[in-house]
Amino acid sequence: MAREQSAVRVAVDVGGTFTDIVVMTSDGILHESKVSTTPDDPSRGVVDGLAALLAELGIATSNVAEVLHGTTVGSNTILQRAGARTGLITTRGFRDVLEIGRIRMPDMFDLTWDKPKPLVPRRHRLEVTERIAADGTIIHPLSEADVIAAAEQLIADGIETIALCFLNSYRNAAHEKQAEALLNSRFPDLPVTASYAVLPEMKEYERTSTTVVNAYLLTAMRGYLRKLEHRLDEVGIAAPILVMTSNGGMLAARAARELPVMVVASGPAGGVIGAARLGAARGDKDIIVFDMGGTTAKAVIIEDGRPSMTSEYEFRDGMSTSSRFIKAGGYMLKVPAIDIAEVGAGGGSLAGIDAGGLLKVGPESAGAAPGPACYGLGNSRPTVTDANVVLGILNPSALAGGRLVIDRKLAERAIKEHVATPLGLSVEDAAHGIRAVANAAMARAIRAVTVERGRDPRDLALMAFGGNGGIHSVDVARQLGVRTIIIPPLAGVFSAVGMLAADVEHTALVTVMRPLGDLTLQDLSGIMERLRAEVADRLSADGYGADRTELVWQAELRHEGQATELPVPFSAGGDIIAEITRDFVAEYLKTYGYNDQTPLELVKVKITGRGLRESRLDFKEMKIDQRSSAARAGHRVVSFARGAPAVETPIVTRAAIGAAERAGPLIVEEFDATIVVPPQASIRRDGMGNLIVKLEGST
Repeated sequence: MAREQSAVRVAVDVGGTFTDIVVMTSDGILHESKVSTTPDDPSRGVVDGLAALLAELGIATSNVAEVLHGTTVGSNTILQRAGARTGLITTRGFRDVLEIGRIRMPDMFDLTWDKPKPLVPRRHRLEVTERIAADGTIIHPLSEADVIAAAEQLIADGIETIALCFLNSYRNAAHEKQAEALLNSRFPDLPVTASYAVLPEMKEYERTSTTVVNAYLLTAMRGYLRKLEHRLDEVGIAAPILVMTSNGGMLAARAARELPVMVVASGPAGGVIGAARLGAARGDKDIIVFDMGGTTAKAVIIEDGRPSMTSEYEFRDGMSTSSRFIKAGGYMLKVPAIDIAEVGAGGGSLAGIDAGGLLKVGPESAGAAPGPACYGLGNSRPTVTDANVVLGILNPSALAGGRLVIDRKLAERAIKEHVATPLGLSVEDAAHGIRAVANAAMARAIRAVTVERGRDPRDLALMAFGGNGGIHSVDVARQLGVRTIIIPPLAGVFSAVGMLAADVEHTALVTVMRPLGDLTLQDLSGIMERLRAEVADRLSADGYGADRTELVWQAELRHEGQATELPVPFSAGGDIIAEITRDFVAEYLKTYGYNDQTPLELVKVKITGRGLRESRLDFKEMKIDQRSSAARAGHRVVSFARGAPAVETPIVTRAAIGAAERAGPLIVEEFDATIVVPPQASIRRDGMGNLIVKLEGST
């Protein structure tokens, strides 16, 4: 029988291996669950796992007030090339923008690099007559006959969705709006994505690529969200769905259906926002975020309490990074996003021997099905998780509070057959080798967001979470010279926890493209007022009035003659021009290491309007269901380093760690995560329940 319970909030993060679920009840207590992801239909794992957790807690499904959701549907659709058959209609002469790109390679010395194939093949990129000048004036009117002919040809070729991207439509969208209305009228069942609604910014390749990605994802995202809503309704949950965006905000499902490009990096963003809010609550405003799950590992830097942000993101296999110094490696998404570096190194990453006879780990993953060899579900190839089981780092019999049975012998057999025997190593040494290769890949991701940004990781603490973050954090930290590691409560489901701390967000922007010295405060005020009104209307539609709204302003500037701009936040009052000039000069120096005396150019003004959720999680007041930390204490033999003898190691719960430092070796086991404290390290618990790991010699 369901207990008396007022509104509860639910956060769900769908990963490549596990689906993490967190329920926050009205008394502020967090309850967690972790179930296997169902790759064939992720909504099934979400709803079945949520319904089971609510039943276990005795909470009626009708009490769910909102469902916050981080999804991998967008990213997986791109990786698997499973999106809609997409056509592009563009200005005559600009058919090959996607092929030309930025005329760059991510690594000029890599002769094996293959350029990513465009999501729209050339035969499905058609031109029409129209032309708008850079100042927005119409040079050639749009030929409606061309638009209809192009659409008919694409439909005959089996195209399921169309992207519209005309030259200079960011200055004047009249032709795109005209073509969009025409297509919607003549072909009402054909989804159309116009660039003015997705990315009203300059740069033809970036705008075209982003619009195409949005069109490519439309069918998959719409279908998934419809299916999720239907399944939730079947179990009695009629609550609104809010989807996590790539920039760390929440977007109503109705908006996410039309702008799926905004939620490609949905899952990782929740953990980053949680880390920023938790860090601020602790007084740690500058930290490195390290999130290692079953499929990938991600890294982000947080400075002054704010995640590093970017206005563009290249999604690709291997290491995805929004680095300003690595271009053309993947599909360009020029949307607001947290500056995340991601590598295919997670617990489920497969290990083996490459064609050159060397050990490799990832990016291919065993995923949720069949999973690591030790799961006994049919995979015979070793993974990082199998290596950790063999070394005694992971519980050799069961994980997830006993729900997931582990067979150590299967892990040993897989490593012996695929790694140890081919390399002439013992199974234990091979397992250490798998860990070392994975750790090196993860350290590379962290360097991408620190060293490549001109930041020294040795000056920062590392906040580690995800199901495997606490297992590898010490080894990764040592490679980088980091001395302090923070493991938050509910570390294994922390990306879902972070969603509970996020707000609804809408962004709007104007492309200015004027020398900063030519602008007056009155000019800038006029631009800001238009943006403010646009965002206020969107927030109002979501139920947020001025009393529950926060506005964040950002300018993007560059030196005249440069091609890349840097974002600078600013406040709405005072001498805005002087403020952004001063802050841009400081940011430029910090990023590039020198000052440039060339005059400044204001490229864009952007506003982010946040609808402040009344039920947002406050980390200072966070309470956790004690069942979540249930684990069996004891001892087991663990091999911490190759060549060093394995040692009998205490296995303890988080509750057993106090305020006083406790020397390693020891292992903390929780329902959702394992935290490794090797020799030459110590651990303590702070007043908010975070575990603080210090490496030997730290201060």
